[in-house]
Amino acid sequence: MAAAALAHPLQASSASHRSQFDVIVVGAGIIGSCTAHAAASRGARVLLLERFDFLHHLGSSHGESRIIRDAYSKPRYLPMVRLARRLWSDVEAESGYRVYTPAPHLSFGPRGDATLLAAVENAGAVEVDDLSKRWGGAFRLPDGSLAAVSEHGGGVLNASKAMAMFQALAVKNGAVVRDNSEVVAVEKAPEGGGGVAVKTSGGEVFRGAKCVVTVGAWASKLLRSVAGVEIPIQPLQTLTLYWRIKPGREESLTAKAGFPTFSSTGEPPVYGIPSLEIPGLIKISCDGGPPCDPDSRDWAAGDREVTERVARWIEVAMKDHVEAAGGPVIRQACMSCMTPDSDFVIDFLGGEFGEDVVVGVGFSGHGFKMAPAVGKFLAEMAIDGKSSTAAEAGVCVWGWGVGWRYTSAYGT
Repeated sequence: MAAAALAHPLQASSASHRSQFDVIVVGAGIIGSCTAHAAASRGARVLLLERFDFLHHLGSSHGESRIIRDAYSKPRYLPMVRLARRLWSDVEAESGYRVYTPAPHLSFGPRGDATLLAAVENAGAVEVDDLSKRWGGAFRLPDGSLAAVSEHGGGVLNASKAMAMFQALAVKNGAVVRDNSEVVAVEKAPEGGGGVAVKTSGGEVFRGAKCVVTVGAWASKLLRSVAGVEIPIQPLQTLTLYWRIKPGREESLTAKAGFPTFSSTGEPPVYGIPSLEIPGLIKISCDGGPPCDPDSRDWAAGDREVTERVARWIEVAMKDHVEAAGGPVIRQACMSCMTPDSDFVIDFLGGEFGEDVVVGVGFSGHGFKMAPAVGKFLAEMAIDGKSSTAAEAGVCVWGWGVGWRYTSAYGT
């Protein structure tokens, strides 16, 4: 498909209403969009429902960039991210345009930090002996720091463009997509024989054999309402910051020049992406933020604290290359949907729903890169009752369970 055909993929299909679907996906962020694409690619009759406008900026999937990397301290994620990287490539080929820009990844932090050491080992990263000789001397880390680079497998994903790509390809494969369709109830189909009825705030009722819930920051509210399930997902108000690169340094900090994505396990837990989206600016921010309610957010919450933490780090670590004194040029609000252990929730809802409802939520600020793999797992669980792709890739999704880690009214 030509890139032009993907530019505005969505609204035309909404008129193709069907009363019965094989899979209804609730939530059209990156996880839901990937799930809809994976299910539609199998020939399933798919409905993708989104509460807000498509490609909105109210959740966790919008913006221009996300990091993809192998540097994970938990080895369980390595086969997932490597599978996801292959699937990103496959979907780029299917769509006809690119959303992935390769880049090295630099991991750094205190030399004795166990999380950093595990991530470096798992990624096969190589310690950088003299950081002043790499990337034009952009980084100056404190004494006692360890810095290691992964030369292959990392990079930057264009977030909103990727979401549009998966939605467009889902439509191409026959999916029906509907935005401004808030789901207020998921119920067992009243006539028996399995399946679910999905109800929207506009009074519409859609029938499906299976339902996949991928509603991000709204997961706790919806699952509590639907099934009495209490999953402790805490949305955090996060902030993405873009800083001005100092004159004469602009080219050296670009992806084209080989500048890396980077992340720290130290304090503050900064991360950054090479200058890519906006000429002359570089994205540097840090993980974390204040808790928030997705329905009543204070859009300025945490702004001053995060900005000052990152500015202080820049003044120490990148002061010759990035201007911190005037503050960031651009601020963008986002959310991270955190579980207590920062692991994903991928499971059947259970209880009266059995395997008719599949849940994919709580991606804890590191799910975007995994989305094509997670979407495929969720689609296979809905259609087949299990994920053969996960098994073949060596990914055990059952560690990420509703029933195994959390309690519900049904005792699942």
